[in-house]
Amino acid sequence: MIDVIVVDDSALMRRLLSEIINAQQDMRVVAKAQDAYAARDLIKRHNPQVLTLDIELPKMSGLDFLEKLMRLRPMPVLMISSLTARGSEATLRALELGAVDFVAKPSLGIENGVKELADEIVEKLRIIASARVSRFGARPIAAALPADAALPRRTARMASTEKLLIIGASTGGTEALATILEQLPHDAPAVLIAQHMPPVFTRTFAERLDRTCRIAVREAVDGERILPGHAYIAPGDLHLMVSRHGSNYVTALSTAPPVNRHRPSVDVLFRSAANVAGKNAIGIILTGMGSDGAEGLLEMREAGAHTIAQDEASCVVFGMPKSAIALGGACEVQPIGTIAAVVLERLTELGPRAIRL
Repeated sequence: MIDVIVVDDSALMRRLLSEIINAQQDMRVVAKAQDAYAARDLIKRHNPQVLTLDIELPKMSGLDFLEKLMRLRPMPVLMISSLTARGSEATLRALELGAVDFVAKPSLGIENGVKELADEIVEKLRIIASARVSRFGARPIAAALPADAALPRRTARMASTEKLLIIGASTGGTEALATILEQLPHDAPAVLIAQHMPPVFTRTFAERLDRTCRIAVREAVDGERILPGHAYIAPGDLHLMVSRHGSNYVTALSTAPPVNRHRPSVDVLFRSAANVAGKNAIGIILTGMGSDGAEGLLEMREAGAHTIAQDEASCVVFGMPKSAIALGGACEVQPIGTIAAVVLERLTELGPRAIRL
């Protein structure tokens, strides 16, 4: 049985979340709190497996409480946020602080909207109940980089500006992606990313990364030329694909039906890279629930691309990489902290290669 504490200043939200959770046979709400101080005492008393946490709370904000919680008593936390630009900024900060995942509640028609999210809420609670939560605090936030920031020393130039890095991620992926992108030099090959995330959030995520990375990071626009030194993030609710226009790679966005229940889908992005870029691409599958991306990564490998899966120990949720590895799609498995270095070694053909599977 998964014991859950619901923390929300809205009595309506506390009731709705409790009804959804208590309707499941494998989970229950053991306590509800309207502020951080009450939540602190209830956590000590009930020792729950999971916490749902609202960002806007009286007395102490949800972010301040989360920061203290992850430092003193780390546990899986599902954030309940609003589907707005302000809500997305706060939610991404919560993920930096150690929250495992989030649910974006609607701004209008909250009761019906939350009920429509019931399946998503309980699925995420089941997954994050066994997620790996860091006991060492959040990943440090990198300062914005000046234009003349010193770059990592390399002894050779990239093998080709036509190389592409293709990355897919879900639960835990925002921090995993930041770890990789912040290590890439300004002249790195273009990066295309499918991160399971709703609209509004993807643009905010791209803007945050753009402030901390040497490469330029943006939300992808349909039909734009794909350039080295840039990362393109699939907009929420749109598939992102690699296409060609003459001799150039270009982005393509699509409103086609979800694949593996997701739009953007990692499989869609990986499959397009296999078809268009072939051996000129490197595919990377990161932490996340489910199996989206497993078949696409295999297609990339079969097309000649080098493929990497994040290892279990560094994943928040090992679902997507595990599925890709089991299917034979990964050439190698690496911890998140070394993936960028392995990619650069692969591109420059310098240094020892990681052990292949």
